[in-house]
Amino acid sequence: MSLIQLSFKDIQSKGFFLSKFSISTWGLNAYVVLFAVLFSLNSFSQNKKQDSVRRPKIGLVLSGGGAKGFAHIGVLKVLEEAGIKIDYIGGTSMGSVIGGLYASGYNASQIDSIFKKTNFDELINDYIPRSSKNFYGKKNDELYAIVLPFSNFRIGIPEALSKGMYNYNLLSSLTRNVRHVRDFNKLPTPFLCIGTNIETGEEVLLNKGNLVQAMMASAAFPSLFTPVEIDGKLLVDGGVVNNYPIKEVRNLGADIIIGVDVQDDLLNRKGLKNATRILVQITNLQSIDKMKSKIKDTDVYIKPDIRDYGVISFDKGEEIIRKGEEAAFAVYEKIKSLTDEDHFYKKPKLKISTDTIGIKKINSDPLDNYTREYIRGKLRFKPGSTITYEDLKTGINNLNATQNFSTISYCLQPDGQQDNLDLVLRENPTQTFLKLGLHYDGLYKSGILLNLTHKKTFLKNDITSLDIILGDNFRYDFNYYVENGFNISFGFQSKLSKFNRNVTTNISNLEPENLNLINVDFLDLTNQAYFQTIFVQKFLMGGGLEYKFLKIDSPTLSNEENILERSSYFSVFGYLKYDSFDSKSFPRSGLYFSSGLQTYLASSDYTKQFRPFSVAKAEIAFANKLFRRATFKIGADAGFNIGSDSVPFFDFLLGGYGYSKINNFNYFYGYDFLSIAGNSYIKSDITLDYEIFKKNHVNISANYANLGDDIFTTVDWISMPKYSGYAVGYGLETIIGPIEVKHSWSPEMSKSFTWFSIGFLF
Repeated sequence: MSLIQLSFKDIQSKGFFLSKFSISTWGLNAYVVLFAVLFSLNSFSQNKKQDSVRRPKIGLVLSGGGAKGFAHIGVLKVLEEAGIKIDYIGGTSMGSVIGGLYASGYNASQIDSIFKKTNFDELINDYIPRSSKNFYGKKNDELYAIVLPFSNFRIGIPEALSKGMYNYNLLSSLTRNVRHVRDFNKLPTPFLCIGTNIETGEEVLLNKGNLVQAMMASAAFPSLFTPVEIDGKLLVDGGVVNNYPIKEVRNLGADIIIGVDVQDDLLNRKGLKNATRILVQITNLQSIDKMKSKIKDTDVYIKPDIRDYGVISFDKGEEIIRKGEEAAFAVYEKIKSLTDEDHFYKKPKLKISTDTIGIKKINSDPLDNYTREYIRGKLRFKPGSTITYEDLKTGINNLNATQNFSTISYCLQPDGQQDNLDLVLRENPTQTFLKLGLHYDGLYKSGILLNLTHKKTFLKNDITSLDIILGDNFRYDFNYYVENGFNISFGFQSKLSKFNRNVTTNISNLEPENLNLINVDFLDLTNQAYFQTIFVQKFLMGGGLEYKFLKIDSPTLSNEENILERSSYFSVFGYLKYDSFDSKSFPRSGLYFSSGLQTYLASSDYTKQFRPFSVAKAEIAFANKLFRRATFKIGADAGFNIGSDSVPFFDFLLGGYGYSKINNFNYFYGYDFLSIAGNSYIKSDITLDYEIFKKNHVNISANYANLGDDIFTTVDWISMPKYSGYAVGYGLETIIGPIEVKHSWSPEMSKSFTWFSIGFLF
């Protein structure tokens, strides 16, 4: 009989004779003991019941595999369908990116939408929008097919295809809900990822710090993305040392591990067909052997059948996601057994926090070659500003577009109700670049472009560039430019242009009989010193002084020297420009505006007819989509002389297409190069472009103009167009620039023209 069953009467019947006091005292003690024992047994029973139903902690391990990691999304969809709550996540490479987003609060459906909207061509190539380049950059960066580091008379190769800034900006915006979290255990779902110290080969556990930077480091595939520096360690893809961090997730407290393995098996020589596969094979050499024991330690092992896809098969994302779903459904019974109706979990959709950020301070370490004003001028916002993530992305893209920094990273630190922007910039150790380009058009003919660019030649923030163009017509273009952000920038340019061509006789004061065209050797040497600044953060406003030497010879003429012009001109000029086109050659959206006024003050006056005069001109163009692959571009431009018609060499010359414009030359469909002229004109044009295949365009164009002498002094300029022309064309975007062919005709002309233009314009 237990103590619990022993009653007071039992005690008496068994011969226990105690005094009244003794019995009372003993009875009180017995009841105390009885109560304590009953309470203990009841608590033990409840704890035992609770332990028997306690939901096990589930850890999710996501391996790396590049584009194959899309399969993780499919697996997450099935896990959510089964009602599984993930308590811990560990990932490597693409597994770290998807795992990090899931840990920050997104559900599988949201991550699916994110990846479907992402342009992975732009991500891999670290796409920098054209709008992020300054006007100097737009002009000069759209000339070169190849850019190579150049040091000590040796040509180098780039460190990697991409710095990863496109990805960094994207992930920063996506994880803004947790931008202040510095301990990954405090994320909505505790998270870790793995990086590799490229200098020592050691594994680095990333579970603290900047979440975006950690994901970037874990996914920095060698040669594709540049290494990421964290706490003084230079990190690359964690898959090199640990592509399946199961032990680390167990250490977080996981009772059960669900693992998704998307890495490649080792390939034979027939499968190693390209550099990417060879690099992947190298990273897999160690991990494949380690995986054998890790698979045994995985409670639910999921390996999607994605053998037919590669690490860069981003265009097959939807197919790979389905493969992940299929693999998860193959073990669905195992997955479902991890939960029940009492513990069914439906992950809610993440409510994304506001896009607005109040920037209190902008912190960055001092730089050797670039001033604080230069950095803030590129960011386009100052301390105390209220910005959006789009503004932040634009500012970072502006810095990236300069190519002055080998590393750019940032994070937002809380400071009261606002954030401090902490920028980490590493100056590009390469300051000299060799650039190459090719071009052909009907005016300048063939040309090979050799460029040498050097930064910090004399001053901070400066850039020196020299183009040498070898081919049918030797030319050069020298530029020195100092950019001072919001402050006034200044520069100097010297440019030589020359060609031989039949052009309109209106280019001279001579009118040879029975000749509409005259063959000329044209040479233009222009030197400009200028200043410019950003006006209301969008427009470029500037002005300066110009010296121009103009020489025009004609072997067609019968006079002794055959010289039409050989004069120097001195002038002042001013301009206002705006350019938001997303592409120079085939714009899909944006607005372009340019206006200028140039006053010629003096001349050496070879023709003895010079009098001071001015030239004013303006151009505006607008591009937008009609539907998915079709765009239209509408433009108009006009110009006129003020004060004198004594110098025909500065008249407006229209005709031809595909050449680099100088002076007052302009395109006009339906007429040959520079075949119609006048001291004033107005022109409009429209182009409809359809991208039949990726980077392949067909287009139709029309333009109309009134051109002549002093047309704006009467109402002639608003009359029916005197000149008209049409064109059909094909264009191909290539690494050397656009390759275009246009067939053009005009109702006023008896013949048509076909023009070829190959490569970037210079």
